Amino acid sequence: MDRLDAMRAFLSVSKEGSFTKAADKLGTSNQLVSKYVSHLEEQLGVRLFNRTTRKVHLTEAGEQCVQHVRHILESIQDMEGGIGQLKSEAQGLLRVSAPVSFATKHLAPLIRDFKQLNPAIGIDLQLNDRKVDIVEEGFDLALRIGHLKSSSLIAKRVAPIRLVVCAAPSYLEKHGTPEHPDQLIPAHLLHYSYMEYNQSQSPLMNALKRSLKEQNIGISCNNGDILVEAAIGGEGYVLQPTFLVGEAVKQGKLKVILPAFEPEPMALYVVYPHRNLIATKLRAFIDFISNYFGEPPYWDKF
Repeated sequence: MDRLDAMRAFLSVSKEGSFTKAADKLGTSNQLVSKYVSHLEEQLGVRLFNRTTRKVHLTEAGEQCVQHVRHILESIQDMEGGIGQLKSEAQGLLRVSAPVSFATKHLAPLIRDFKQLNPAIGIDLQLNDRKVDIVEEGFDLALRIGHLKSSSLIAKRVAPIRLVVCAAPSYLEKHGTPEHPDQLIPAHLLHYSYMEYNQSQSPLMNALKRSLKEQNIGISCNNGDILVEAAIGGEGYVLQPTFLVGEAVKQGKLKVILPAFEPEPMALYVVYPHRNLIATKLRAFIDFISNYFGEPPYWDKF
């Protein structure tokens, strides 16, 4: 028997002073109200009412129980009202995990614009290039870049991510502009340590993989911004996404080389745990970011 129904029946009887009146108020039978109250008394191990032929009176235990039951039912009502509001309005704290370089370059204006439209949503943005466990670490969503493998998570593609090889004009003047990946100088590779050169049919990826296998590279780093700055300084050539090098290319600080061998594009994804019953705050963010960067994205317009 449902305890909440039993508590509601008990509270109604205490207020009306009669099982019959309580039944009328609740729109049920006298017998069912009596059953609910008897069940609650059995659960608590005390008598809640002294019954007479004309009226029922709360016992001392019953008077104490009224306060507790009223508090419980009011708390449940508040909870239901609050959750209902969350379902209908975009509000609450949204915990987001994002890659460091992409976030520092492109998320600040997005979050500003999103907050202007959704002021009741708070953002807790955590930057990390490792693959976080969304569920275990309590994130609502993560932004991920790459070719995603199958998993139990839901992934929505947000934007294409191109990879290009770049070098500074000063480097190309000194060492020449290669026309084929085999002409790249392995010792001048500025290697991003999280990069996987796994496109087996790509001459460019195979050339970079050979350089890495021979450990014959110039600089290796787990941060793309450092490598881009090294490339701008003429230290070598770098394979990086256009969202990171696009502005430097536009300003003439870097030049795209080997465009005919550009690798297959990756993508930016929003990854989240569930497809059904998505919180309104999460749905609002997914819808917003899905249309924010454009197609092609603005960082590819150089």
